[in-house]
Amino acid sequence: MANTTKTAIVTGASRGIGAGLVEAYLERGYNVVANSRNITKANPFAGAPNVALVDGDIGRPDTAATIVDTAVSRFGRIDVLINNAGVFIPKPFTEYTTEDNTLVSTTLAGFLYVSQLTVKQMLRQKSGSIINVSTTMVDQPIAGVGAAVQLMLKGGLNAVTRALAIEYAKEGIRVNTIAPGVINTPMHKPETHDFLKGLHPIGRIGEVKEVVDAALFLTDATFTSGEILHVDGGAHAGKW
Repeated sequence: MANTTKTAIVTGASRGIGAGLVEAYLERGYNVVANSRNITKANPFAGAPNVALVDGDIGRPDTAATIVDTAVSRFGRIDVLINNAGVFIPKPFTEYTTEDNTLVSTTLAGFLYVSQLTVKQMLRQKSGSIINVSTTMVDQPIAGVGAAVQLMLKGGLNAVTRALAIEYAKEGIRVNTIAPGVINTPMHKPETHDFLKGLHPIGRIGEVKEVVDAALFLTDATFTSGEILHVDGGAHAGKW
């Protein structure tokens, strides 16, 4: 009998939004394959029988292959892929160098390899949902926050979301992106929160649960594809 328990893959899963996503899908009864560079050492989901932890740099094709092979061999299918892994390296445009190549490897290669392999499996199933995590700054850059190269790469995720939504619409595969504002994660020190609140019209930073809720919505929203869903307290709407 075919395995009917759904399976999600979450990259960048050891803390913050990624860890919140893993916990949410587990609560929904999913099997989950969770990846980060050293997730087995961090072991944030100890004791959960339906979690498979995969160490490795998501920008490497062998890591992507291990993630997808683990999902299929252990759980039999892939229903949701969440490309959550990311890094943030803000600096003036002219100061980016080849030493910042982790931006490219994590954001673009980290999307490409695992998504290609996942789509191949979803084509066999004739179903699946891919959710990328971008940033609201693609649509609303912030004066004084130099992140042009970062936004160039994240903007690529927004573009490929729409392209893939069209390419695979008739195959039962949906592709969407969440574009968060600043979210309350370990990435942002508490002493910066007062400043960061001012970057959102609503006047606060977001919570992990609010991004998780968006992912769960996109998972369930079977008539939604090619969407860039902003979870940013209204920041993308314009100057305020």
